[in-house]
Amino acid sequence: MAVGKTIRTYFQGAWHDGDLPVMKAADHGMWLGSSVFDGARFFDGKLPDLDLHCARTNASAEALMMAPTVGADEMVEIIREGLAGFASGAAIYIRPMYWASAGDATLIAPEPDSTQFAISLEEIPMAPAEASLTLTRTRFRRPVQESAVVNAKAGCLYPNNARMLREARSKGFHNTLTCDVMGNVAETATANVFMVRDGEIFTPVPNGTFLAGITRARHISNLRADGYTVHEGVLSYQDFEAADEVFTSGNMSKVTPVTAFDDRQYQVGPVAKRVRELYWDWASSQQ
Repeated sequence: MAVGKTIRTYFQGAWHDGDLPVMKAADHGMWLGSSVFDGARFFDGKLPDLDLHCARTNASAEALMMAPTVGADEMVEIIREGLAGFASGAAIYIRPMYWASAGDATLIAPEPDSTQFAISLEEIPMAPAEASLTLTRTRFRRPVQESAVVNAKAGCLYPNNARMLREARSKGFHNTLTCDVMGNVAETATANVFMVRDGEIFTPVPNGTFLAGITRARHISNLRADGYTVHEGVLSYQDFEAADEVFTSGNMSKVTPVTAFDDRQYQVGPVAKRVRELYWDWASSQQ
């Protein structure tokens, strides 16, 4: 599923230009879904939190019973090497991936030592500062760890997210505000979510039903250092209806203000603007 027009692929120890085929029809990852990935960003010459994204790639592989084959530090260096093949000033989506090529037919489990590794680098512009989105309710829920590998960034989880997005688009919205199985707000279909009320910031507490993102954690740290009070707690749809402003946090766009949740309308507020300023200031300070 190529999004960008300019792509480079790392596979079997070398960089290749283009969207290289890397998986065979009988691979466990193709047949039984043992694939994980992570997403990082290169923009303005910076690679914010790349080391954490690479480490999470390995943690996701282990959650799907695969043995990671590339250390996080080595992964960072491979990515830096691959980025040298792009034009100066390009914004790149960085996607390291693992999948298993073999499995135990009686256990349906991947053979840990059959893990395959690739990196896809795609040139995808950062979203403009004025970008925003709208949210709606969804009948679909986030699963719990007892029923799905929600502690991994796993490809097999995404059909559920796709159902949410199809539902949102059919209703005229961009994305969903998604609940966990208990009926508490967890995240959107594709990103973590924050709300603001009376100058204080609230975000769903990690409870094992969604990945508490790396960019989410960076925003919380930046905001607290800037003097804001940030609460991680149990939130409902009613809390979001009563919010002064809402914004999402994800790797692809970093910060996106929300302008509607069903019939509730919001202005793009000062906190979302400040979160963006803080993130870009922090990113520009990194080596």
